[in-house]
Amino acid sequence: MSVNRIFRPLPTVTLLFTLLIIGGCKNMETKTNENVESENAAIENIMSRKSVRAYTAKPVEKEKVEILLKAAMAAPTAVNKQPWAFIVIDDRTVLDNLARKLPYAKMTAQAQLAIVVCGDLSKALNGEQDKYWMLDCSAASENLLLAAESLGLGAVWTAVYPEEDRMESVREVLSLPEYIVPLNLIPIGYPQHTESAKDKYKPENIHYNKW
Repeated sequence: MSVNRIFRPLPTVTLLFTLLIIGGCKNMETKTNENVESENAAIENIMSRKSVRAYTAKPVEKEKVEILLKAAMAAPTAVNKQPWAFIVIDDRTVLDNLARKLPYAKMTAQAQLAIVVCGDLSKALNGEQDKYWMLDCSAASENLLLAAESLGLGAVWTAVYPEEDRMESVREVLSLPEYIVPLNLIPIGYPQHTESAKDKYKPENIHYNKW
């Protein structure tokens, strides 16, 4: 058998091998881009968060409540003032009372737990005239919602501030002092149903360097 006959197929084999490698690299790159969310626990949790309004009767464990609060207080805050306060509610009478008084928090009557995120003006950057507390408490609220998702809990942000009637109702039910401003009420519990998060990503909302 001639040497030429033996080595003649090698260029074809080499080409196929090269194409396989290139194709494999491209597939790996595509897979990396597509699966970055599922391979990164933090990103996956953010993308999985959804508003949950129906809960089972299972109580939320105290250990999980503590984790929720620690996550909330890990949020960024202007000049590290931490102008927030959290009212944890697991009393059925109080939960039902808030559900009656707040028009968009009726699911609280079914929840086993709720947390009211408040601004503490006595700690705020500019005292009673401060507006940064809203930013700080909003960041804390989002941390809390993400922590709930990661713990297998369902939660939903229901607005209190800046509606005066809602703020007054919460102040009355919870006996809040004047310098404590309720931002929201977050009902929390184990979800009744399996729900999927909405895909809110819209490229048209993105601008680079200028409008």
